[in-house]
Amino acid sequence: MVRAFGLTLCLQDDPVKISEYRRYHQAVWPEVSARLRECGVQQMQIFLRGRRMFMYLQTEDDFEPVRDFARINEDPVSARWNALMATLQERAPEANSDEWWAPMERVFDLAESP
Repeated sequence: MVRAFGLTLCLQDDPVKISEYRRYHQAVWPEVSARLRECGVQQMQIFLRGRRMFMYLQTEDDFEPVRDFARINEDPVSARWNALMATLQERAPEANSDEWWAPMERVFDLAESP
């Protein structure tokens, strides 16, 4: 069984930082990808329009975002990557103060439609 998550975040309103973010994600550090997989992420896609990002995750069934995203940062290389990415990002306006990537509510799934 897999779980799916949609999350949102914004990039800072700076064309140079947006360009840097794109550049970093063209060559994600291998240790970061490996750590995501170790913590139960099976698939991750990030979409960008302007400054708004949408991340789609497919994970193992027992994946819990709060717990497992914290586990990802137990790896020093992944923690360094995430700290670097945070210098380019900012919370979405609708995010709670304790959220970075804000969870989104699924309102439709074609697979569940007649």
